[in-house]
Amino acid sequence: MKIGVDLGGTKIQIGLEENGKIIAHKKALLTEKDSLSATLHQVTHAIRPYLRPEVQGIGIGVPSVVDTERGIVYNVTNIPSWEKVALKELLENEFHVDVQVNNDVNCFILGEHRYGLAKPFRTVVGMAIGTGLGSGLILDNQLFAGHNCGAGEIGLLSYLDQNIEYYASGNFFSAVYGISALEAFGAASRGNLEALDQWRTFGLHFGKAVLAVLYAYDPEAIIIGGSISKAYSFFRSGMEESLQAFIYPESFKRLKILISENEHIALLGAAALID
Repeated sequence: MKIGVDLGGTKIQIGLEENGKIIAHKKALLTEKDSLSATLHQVTHAIRPYLRPEVQGIGIGVPSVVDTERGIVYNVTNIPSWEKVALKELLENEFHVDVQVNNDVNCFILGEHRYGLAKPFRTVVGMAIGTGLGSGLILDNQLFAGHNCGAGEIGLLSYLDQNIEYYASGNFFSAVYGISALEAFGAASRGNLEALDQWRTFGLHFGKAVLAVLYAYDPEAIIIGGSISKAYSFFRSGMEESLQAFIYPESFKRLKILISENEHIALLGAAALID
C-alpha cells in the first residue's frame, strides 16, 4: 500500500494505492501559495488521513524540476513560495516513511507504463496538455528524467515568436483569442464553427510539438493526457495535418497516438515511485 500525491499549481490530489488501484482519494484547491509554511501545512494535512501501518511510502509529482536523489524541488510552476524546498526530507521527518519526488508528467507516464495504456510499449512519451505543456519519457522500459529532471520538455523549445507551449497548451486560447480553453471547448461542442476552427488551428500547433517528439525520441507510442486531451476530437485533424510533414512515413505508420483514460493515472505513477 502506497500514497500517491499529485501537486499542481492550483490543486492537490491524494490517493491511496493498493494492488495497482486507487482505493481512496481526495482533491482540494491549493491555497495561500505565497506562503511556504502554509502550503506545506496543507500538503501534510492532506496526506495525514491516508497514513496507516501498511503504507510503504509516499510518492509525489510536482510541476517543476527536481533533484530526484535528494528530493529537492525547485521553482514550482504557479507556486511562487516554492523556490527551493527539501520536500523529501521534510515529509520523511513528518511521517517517518520513504518519500520519493519527481516531475508530475514523469509520474503521469510512469503510471501509464506501469498500469495503463503504455504497458505494451518499451519506448513511449507522455504529453500532458493543460495550462502548459509537459512531457515525460519512458525509454527502453525505464523512466528517463535526465540529469536535472528536465528531460523531454519539448514545450520550451523556441517556436514562431514564443515557444511551443505558448501555442500548444490551454494558454493558446487566452493569448490568441481572449477566451479560455474551456469556453472554446463548450462552443465547439455546440457546433460553433469559429470555435471548431480555433481548435483546428490549435491542432496545427500541437502537431509541431508531436513532430519534435518524433524526431527526438522515435517512440512506439505517445499518450496524451491533461485537461485539453478531452478536446482531442476537435484538434486531431489539425494535428494530423502537421504530422504529414514527418519525413519518415513508414515510421509514422507504426506510431500509436492514444488518449489517457484513467483519471487517477498520475496518482498511480506517483505511488509507483516507491519500489
